[in-house]
Amino acid sequence: MSEASTNSLVVLRGAQAEPALALSAAPLTHVARNPGAPFDTAWFDVLRVNQSAVERRTATLGTRRAVKKDAQAAWLLKAITCIDLTTLNGDDTEGRVRRLCAKARHPVRADLLAALGMAPEAIRTGAVCVYHRFVAAAVDALAGSGIPVAAVSTGFPAGLNPHALKLKEIEASVADGAAEIDIVITREHVLTGNWRALYDEVREFRAACGDAHLKAILATGDIRVLSNVAKASMVCMMAGADFIKTSTGKEGVNATLDVSLVMVRMIREYRERTGAMVGFKPAGGVSSAKAALAYQILMKEELGRPWLEPALFRFGASSLLADIERQLEHHVSGRYSAFHRHPVA
Repeated sequence: MSEASTNSLVVLRGAQAEPALALSAAPLTHVARNPGAPFDTAWFDVLRVNQSAVERRTATLGTRRAVKKDAQAAWLLKAITCIDLTTLNGDDTEGRVRRLCAKARHPVRADLLAALGMAPEAIRTGAVCVYHRFVAAAVDALAGSGIPVAAVSTGFPAGLNPHALKLKEIEASVADGAAEIDIVITREHVLTGNWRALYDEVREFRAACGDAHLKAILATGDIRVLSNVAKASMVCMMAGADFIKTSTGKEGVNATLDVSLVMVRMIREYRERTGAMVGFKPAGGVSSAKAALAYQILMKEELGRPWLEPALFRFGASSLLADIERQLEHHVSGRYSAFHRHPVA
């Protein structure tokens, strides 16, 4: 990308792509870790985001593409494989976490999968996401399934614990078997423009993760300004984040298509600069099948087919799975079922 286009991020152009999605396509099961890059303010210092262009672009995502009938069912089945099935409540118990893990293994009723021509073991969620306290129980419950456990860390959701404790929390979750660590950044670094401090923080988190993948939560509802979202995305990737994630789900405003577009454009920019493929995770507020389809279309059009696989795309969600299962039942039977007939945990 030219220096001019780098320095003025006008988020309007978009790669056009057909909406067809075949589950039989060879899945992208592994992506090389993002090694990061040396801190260089020239990569992001004068980034500017045209908010009107962002809004015009995202407004078309649900209108220019029509995914219906069998194609829609295929897209929704693919969406299930990209869900980080999540419970992050103050009243979580080991029993709830184990039920969630059972749902992750078998997220869709066997009769619905049979009607859709899918084998029972063909569909599972991308991961299960829990607090550190429940990592060991989740690892035990998912043993042999190949489903990774993700742990929220670094003083989630506020991220205001002492830095040394944040590192120890990461190390403890990795020791208990977490394969992915969802860290929260210190929002103050973004709000005050202290980009070097943000880089150093995430770099140390990355080192503490060892072989576990690092997913950096930007808490976009707190940092608000789209230009800051773009800069924070780039700095976290430079520091070695394997995924960038919109939200904790605990902010007043969580995942939106506008901030997601800015973040995926930064992923594209980072790949053009380094060749590294970084994943994206919208989290918080993605609770309907319709919303999931919009995010999938965003990924397909902006980054291409590989970013529709769980190796590079995840939804952070708890109630999304139930709505997708309801839509699949409607596709099979022609009737909608009650939401409570599709419990998650």
